[in-house]
Amino acid sequence: MSASPARHLALQGASNFRDLGGYPTTDGRATRWRHIFRSNHLGQLTTADVEIVRALGVRSAFDFRGLEERAAGVCVMNEITVHSLPIEPTVVAALRAELARGTLTAPVALELMRESYRNYVRRNTHSFRALFGHLLEDRAPLVIHCTAGKDRTGFASALILHALGVPDDVIAEDYLLTNRHYKRDASNASDLPADVLDAIGSVEASYLAAAFEAVGSEYGDLDAYLRDGLNLGATERTALKERYLES
Repeated sequence: MSASPARHLALQGASNFRDLGGYPTTDGRATRWRHIFRSNHLGQLTTADVEIVRALGVRSAFDFRGLEERAAGVCVMNEITVHSLPIEPTVVAALRAELARGTLTAPVALELMRESYRNYVRRNTHSFRALFGHLLEDRAPLVIHCTAGKDRTGFASALILHALGVPDDVIAEDYLLTNRHYKRDASNASDLPADVLDAIGSVEASYLAAAFEAVGSEYGDLDAYLRDGLNLGATERTALKERYLES
């Protein structure tokens, strides 16, 4: 039996570049390797990185970064078609506002992170809906990313895995792998306290749980969110599984 491909690809100019393949599903199948990747942004890939990504055959990138973020790190690979699905970042500005008021603490930072996840559902469902519209087309191999590849990308990855029938505990494990593979940018928001930077520079289960709480409040449950929020009926979910699960 051949060994599975590497889940994490160690790139010099990007971190947290991971394959969503090889995860078991509740119907006894598994997600396809080398079809869907998740990463931080692709604006600093080295020449060696480009060769690795090129060898993977990546043709499309789905970019959740906001306008200024995209301008600061344009994808360096011209052969990759970038689809912008913007979700403007809000956390750092909110943290600095708390800092200016003298009310910034690590617990406040944690709650601001959770609130940003709730707003993925309340205010940004259209971007995730657009992502699934693209996934239903033939665009693999593809990569999903934002700036850090951990929050907007983490929620999107969780939605994809759920739609494909991956169990919740496995989805949680994939989400938390960010804490092993993400290399924090020391220059980002360096004016904030260290414990606050720890809160925003990692992921924790309560962040993803907050998004799912918002799903429950707004839609009832996750399957209803996929159907009513993301336009994934039974036919669309079957089509996704045919494309992204092993036969």
